[in-house]
Amino acid sequence: MQTTKDYIRRGLIEAAEELFYEKGFRGVSMREVAACSGVGLSNIYNYFRSKDELFRGVVGPALRDFEAMLEAHHGQDGTDVTAMCDDGYFEKVVDEYTRFINCHRRRLAILLLRSGGSSLMGYRGEFTRHATKTVKEYFAEMKRRHPELVTDITETSIRMHTIWIFSMFEEIITHDIGPDDVPKVVGEYITIEISGWRELMKI
Repeated sequence: MQTTKDYIRRGLIEAAEELFYEKGFRGVSMREVAACSGVGLSNIYNYFRSKDELFRGVVGPALRDFEAMLEAHHGQDGTDVTAMCDDGYFEKVVDEYTRFINCHRRRLAILLLRSGGSSLMGYRGEFTRHATKTVKEYFAEMKRRHPELVTDITETSIRMHTIWIFSMFEEIITHDIGPDDVPKVVGEYITIEISGWRELMKI
């Protein structure tokens, strides 16, 4: 029975993803999801209480992975900032972002470009505020560990860094950068990022 429920749930998410990608949140009705998935309209509500909850189900994997990346890099137990000097750090980060983008490209397009009217239409701003606070706390911890570091960096610069990440995602999506070309774009972005932080923090 649980297997059947999981199968139906996956089918609803797959159908909704296609529709949200094509029409955006506002342009999709639950009746259309029912027709596309082959699940009765009334039965959908046994799995998702609303269209908004279904929308969150569609983009949820991208949100979880993105927030996990923030925590891994800048959370309480995040990577030490001096790791930027380590051999292999650059390749590791480029690979991480490349895999994230290529895995979640369609979900990112739905979230960033087609979420109008949903509870996630302000996600970019909410994540930016959360990331800014997290990075400020991370810098304070890095200063405690490494007193020689310069961590007096404006909140504006930290916030802009997160905004640029979203801009990179959008550029890749809207300009239809192919999966094989994503590593080069990400690599150029990460080069600027690492060089900038190392210069500012005197690492």
